[in-house]
Amino acid sequence: MDELPIASGSTTPLQDATPGEKGKYAFISLGCPKNLVDSERMLGLLQLDGYELVPSPEDADFAIVNTCGFIESARTESFAAIDEMLERKRQGLLRGVIVSGCLAERQQEQLLTDRPEIDHLVGVFGREEVTKVADRLIAGLDEQRLVFKPAPVRALADTMRMRVTPRHFAYLKISEGCDRLCTFCAIPKMRGKHATKPMEDVLTEAHELAADGVKELVIVAQDTTYYGMDLYAKPRLVELLNELQKVDGIEWIRLMYLYPMYFTDELIDTIAQSDKILPYLDMPLQHINDRMLKRMQRRVNRAQTEELVGKLRERIPDLVLRSTMITGFPGETDEEFAELLEYVERERFERLGVFTYSLEPDTPAARLPNHVDETVKDARRNELMALQQEIAFEFADRQLGTQQPVIIDSPVPDEPTAWIGRTVADAPDVDCVAYVTGENLAPGMIVDCEVVARSDYDLVAVAL
Repeated sequence: MDELPIASGSTTPLQDATPGEKGKYAFISLGCPKNLVDSERMLGLLQLDGYELVPSPEDADFAIVNTCGFIESARTESFAAIDEMLERKRQGLLRGVIVSGCLAERQQEQLLTDRPEIDHLVGVFGREEVTKVADRLIAGLDEQRLVFKPAPVRALADTMRMRVTPRHFAYLKISEGCDRLCTFCAIPKMRGKHATKPMEDVLTEAHELAADGVKELVIVAQDTTYYGMDLYAKPRLVELLNELQKVDGIEWIRLMYLYPMYFTDELIDTIAQSDKILPYLDMPLQHINDRMLKRMQRRVNRAQTEELVGKLRERIPDLVLRSTMITGFPGETDEEFAELLEYVERERFERLGVFTYSLEPDTPAARLPNHVDETVKDARRNELMALQQEIAFEFADRQLGTQQPVIIDSPVPDEPTAWIGRTVADAPDVDCVAYVTGENLAPGMIVDCEVVARSDYDLVAVAL
């Protein structure tokens, strides 16, 4: 849990008010990249209104915690951050604490009942009111402590963000919410039904980000392949990608959260033929056994999954496929887990995350029979991750001696010719890194490198 630093890049001049004239605040952002985009939007609004972001709550008048409420471990982290800020308030070190985001949206009044010292709660779609909430806190007003708005029919615009990612990459959220209704997932309860962001709005944000120095766009949504269905009555991800490729300054486009449905031949061809769309696809599958997929309400089966993955492997050169799996879903038998293990060993995903099933009280899966013991969930996750480690190390070993582009993210401290970067195979914050040696490099440069060694999951390379 880290406080956000002063943003390294800002997509707007942010000149409407003098920073700090209304107060100073610390900001803690938790959870996924979609939540980070919400954080950056709130940071931009606060800056425009005259509030100043400071790196530490020690220098702040108040704190904002933008929470995650997805699974129990995320909620535990969010509660810890909230409690830390409330303790500072009790000690007289902060004037107040604002809690926003998914946990606030999910628990609402219950969160305020459990932690009455929270000054204000702001739901996911109340983020546009954050400056008014801050004004009330600074003024010592107690009214309207809860700000919750209904999910919008169209996704909110994410312009005028104060970005906290490195200047050269940014997350671009193309839709909000989800229509999938997977039985283990509470996201539709927190973020509503799928709402496509109009294509012109997405392109406006992309041009804004490119003008601010972004080289790599990381496309995020709850369900990326569903883009356009609600607004245009058909999937329009292909058209969006074709337009994004025309944005000057953008060199890499990375696709995340691609649900297996609506993965058309046209989309595959668009990815395969592009010079900018990376051959890196993040496609959460969660399981491979048909009974488990049906109980999860994933609306795909093993045969359809294998057909799609085979088609992707065949038609997209040098494809890197990232996925996630769940172990210990209610009713999962030893045989069904063995089927999952066998599939992962055969498919050999270049990148894979494994999670134990988290019982979410307000989801349909919580009411399913035959819940799996926690020790069994953990043992299955560990066995699957041990297998994946072998696969990942094997993939890294195959990179030795190859030449490939690396985007430079940051310098290695106290090493003037050493840098930390990422290959095409590595999304920021979730995958591996490449340690690069070279002269005259800088963050944001995409440089050709020769891979010379492996350090566990990571690569060691020399700039050419």
